[in-house]
Amino acid sequence: MTEAVTALNEAGRSSLILVCEHASAHIPADYAELGLAPEDRLRHIAWDIGAAELARLLSARLDAALFLSGYSRLMIDCNRPPGVPSSIPVRSEDTEIPGNLNLSPEGVAQRTALCFTPFHARIAAHLDARAAAGRRSVVIGVHSFTPVFRGQRRVWHAGVLYGAATALGANLMAGLAADPTLVVGDNEPYRIDVTEDYTVPVHGDARGNPAALIEVRQDLLGDAAGIEAWATRLAPVLERAALPSAPGQWHMPERQPG
Repeated sequence: MTEAVTALNEAGRSSLILVCEHASAHIPADYAELGLAPEDRLRHIAWDIGAAELARLLSARLDAALFLSGYSRLMIDCNRPPGVPSSIPVRSEDTEIPGNLNLSPEGVAQRTALCFTPFHARIAAHLDARAAAGRRSVVIGVHSFTPVFRGQRRVWHAGVLYGAATALGANLMAGLAADPTLVVGDNEPYRIDVTEDYTVPVHGDARGNPAALIEVRQDLLGDAAGIEAWATRLAPVLERAALPSAPGQWHMPERQPG
């Protein structure tokens, strides 16, 4: 049986806690692929392509704890409050999800218990333990987004999404913007909304933990080299932005030959 959460490096020394809510495209056999065609089951509607691999590299480089979801966001979205329409969508982008139509309350409860509750309970327990030990926690969700959404091309290479943690958001923006080749979205291509988001409002803002989501455009994570390059870019930005003090002047590290 697939686990709802894979937890890595929980004893990591970093103050950063990495969360990948859309890490997997897995749909259990009992759910008959939710009635989707094979080509749809691995599209962005089912998961965040490249995000899990990026998060794993960042966890290793930063010595940070990481929590990865085990099921497709189409089963139930681990970054949506249960009960909202986007939690178990009947339509994602322009694709109908047949297996989510006319879902009974019992069916909703089953998916919540299988996929959502264990995932967030594990994160909450980890944050509770850190707080009890007097350790600071900075929560970072790792995501990817499509280059084109409903016919509109997205110009950003990456985005930083945040709510109450404006200082963290500004620090992350400053770190990424230090590279003049990047177009970085400040609360783009999405915005944190307490009625539509879960990780930042619940594990971050409500607890008083600085929290943000990092979004990277999927075509930049299309192969191992791209994922490696973004891990190399993001690791020092995340590490510095998570410091309790302001980052000061940002400088890009010298590029290595080759």
